[in-house]
Amino acid sequence: MNNLKKYNQKRNFNNTSEPVGKKEKTKKKLRFVVQHHLARKDHYDFRLELNGVLKSWAIPKGPSYNTKDKRLAIQVEDHPLEYRNFEGVIPKGEYGGGTVMIFDYGYWEPLEDSKENALKFNLYGKRLKGKWTLIHFKEDNWLLIKEKDSVKGFKDINKFKTSIKTKRTMKEIENEKETCLKKIKITNPNKVIFKNPKVTKLELVNYYKKVAKKMLPFLKNRIISTIRCPDGVNKTCFFKKHFENTNNYLNKIIIKNKSSNDEDDYYYITDVCGLISEVQMNSYEFHTWGSNVDNLNHPNIMVFDLDPDEKMNIKKIRQGVKDLKSILDEFSLISFLKTSGGKGYHVVIPINSIKTWKEFRKVAQNIAKLMETRWPEKYTSNIRKEKRKGKIFIDWIRNTKSSTSVAPYSIRLRKKPSVSMPISWEELDTIKPNGITIQKALKKIKNKDPWQNFFEIDQ
Repeated sequence: MNNLKKYNQKRNFNNTSEPVGKKEKTKKKLRFVVQHHLARKDHYDFRLELNGVLKSWAIPKGPSYNTKDKRLAIQVEDHPLEYRNFEGVIPKGEYGGGTVMIFDYGYWEPLEDSKENALKFNLYGKRLKGKWTLIHFKEDNWLLIKEKDSVKGFKDINKFKTSIKTKRTMKEIENEKETCLKKIKITNPNKVIFKNPKVTKLELVNYYKKVAKKMLPFLKNRIISTIRCPDGVNKTCFFKKHFENTNNYLNKIIIKNKSSNDEDDYYYITDVCGLISEVQMNSYEFHTWGSNVDNLNHPNIMVFDLDPDEKMNIKKIRQGVKDLKSILDEFSLISFLKTSGGKGYHVVIPINSIKTWKEFRKVAQNIAKLMETRWPEKYTSNIRKEKRKGKIFIDWIRNTKSSTSVAPYSIRLRKKPSVSMPISWEELDTIKPNGITIQKALKKIKNKDPWQNFFEIDQ
């Protein structure tokens, strides 16, 4: 039985950057990954996608191309599919503490001559190819054996010393978390970004360093756009969404424009170094897509922005949030609340069951229209300004492929600095939409996380 409960129980996700265990839908092409894991004992983790998880084995000596070798493979708990992208350092004292390097990845194909105690398959990787067999012989113990086939030229896996994805050595991966922040030189640290109250560039850098652990699960491996203010919020700012090769901490993804057939370079980050490198480049406000880079056509975060008429009473805005939540509750959708840092609130729903962006957008639109139908004097689903006089616009349009919404914990670049901050539903009546300052945000992250179960919800 596939179960990620054991995986989640073994890890403290406030300390480790490993992904939270959540079952996903399996694609037609089954993926695999092999990770070199320098923990208490050096070994390789061999993982095959099956039924929405990664079936996993620890192989002390690693795979061998010698058909005479029978390599012990100890089956361990299932891992989430997202784990195939994990490369980094698991902190000392945590389960599996040590350095993880992506040794190989690709697709695998089960073969028809598999039996109950023997799984036969082809691997289509960069380093591992051809026909292999996993033979089960006792409890969690299996043997991994290379079968004879036409694949030639592979001798010893130990000759591969670098990550197949990032080209980094184990030592470089181990050191990067400790040294990359030192390597990122913060230029003009005393430059004033906000005048009232006064906030410098260095203070914003330090803010993002402190919230990175909370923020990165919502930011990493998603295409981002940022607002850059090279000379502070009172001067010219601009929206940036395309990749530029300014450092080694950003990741590029190429997307073809169907209408023009052009290709655009977008970008994403994977760790705190990428985040701080962006802040160094004067990006202070972060927006993300509603899907992950490895599955762009499958949205998994729905966002509603309650955008009120200019001078609307705060009580009416809060009632709008409650009315929206009541509708989501009717559909058994678990939702989360955050401040926008502006005029309204954002209601965010983790949702994996909708397969396409077209369906996703339609569901969001229908929810907004239901509010409009039920309370026509209070809400509108129409974006036009003249339609929202005295009303709240339930902004559902951002639930479209390539549209973005502001990331949790992001600073908002308004005249006065505020934060788009996750809050509990109980805090709705006491916290204003722009009521979380940088200082308050830093205090709140020390308390219980109101969104701590966000990525564990499957709906």
